[in-house]
Amino acid sequence: MSELYIRVAEEENEEPMEIPSEDDGTVLLSSVAAQFPGACGLRYRNPESQCMRGVRLVEGVLHAPENDWGSLVYVVNYPKDNKRKMDEIDAASAVKVKRGFQKTSDLIVLGLPWKTTEQDLKDYFTTFGEVIMVQVKRDVKTGNSKGFGFVRFTEYETQTKVIAQRHMIDGRWCDCKLPNSRACPDEPMRSRKIFVGRCTEDMSTDDLRQYFMQYGEVTDVFIPKPFRAFAFVTFADDQVAQALCGEDLIIKGISVHISNAEPKHNNIHQLFPNFPGGSASLAAMFDRSQYQFPSSNV
Repeated sequence: MSELYIRVAEEENEEPMEIPSEDDGTVLLSSVAAQFPGACGLRYRNPESQCMRGVRLVEGVLHAPENDWGSLVYVVNYPKDNKRKMDEIDAASAVKVKRGFQKTSDLIVLGLPWKTTEQDLKDYFTTFGEVIMVQVKRDVKTGNSKGFGFVRFTEYETQTKVIAQRHMIDGRWCDCKLPNSRACPDEPMRSRKIFVGRCTEDMSTDDLRQYFMQYGEVTDVFIPKPFRAFAFVTFADDQVAQALCGEDLIIKGISVHISNAEPKHNNIHQLFPNFPGGSASLAAMFDRSQYQFPSSNV
């Protein structure tokens, strides 16, 4: 006698699985439970009445309705408490997977030594967890490193651990951060300029250029004259500028604050109330220099 299979599914609208029957045409409950852990019986929808009917179960053996399993799809029965628990586990797992997917992203690595390669970067960060991607940003013309790169991990827990500490890579301290991203591709380019507040008079443009070159290629440094205790630094890459915003850095032993530069002239008087000639004069200076001032207080 050839082996007969019946079609069984966890829910009516799901794809069924074939379960083998015994030589006498019955089906062992253990055969069902092997594929559907926790199963305690089967039910099916009666073609005539469209009502659900239970399959007779005697001492762990399921008997075919009217001695014929037919082509019906049989639905698994679970104890109510067990079914509820399984649903809760599935829901919790789905939330966990969703959260992990939403939070894992590329990290920007600032302050890389010029000699660091992508393989060096991968070898270092693999010690924290599985690495999906590494990239060292390079100048298109020269091929030289720009002093920063990107890394992405498989696990969100690894990403959190990496962000929480500084990293000694090829003899230099580096920082990993979540770069500020655009909400959509239609938004304008983010500013490549940063506002450096709390500067001292002994800080020259060369001092600032040399300091900020560790984070990426610097294209311009501007210190207003007469001296006003602030400066502007422009990077080749806007992601480097955005990643530094909000930081307090030590330059020549002095703590300076980094802000984003935005064209909001209504904030000038609040930032520099004692500027000679008032806010109009200061705004004119910003316009002439083609630089912008920060959106938050220094």
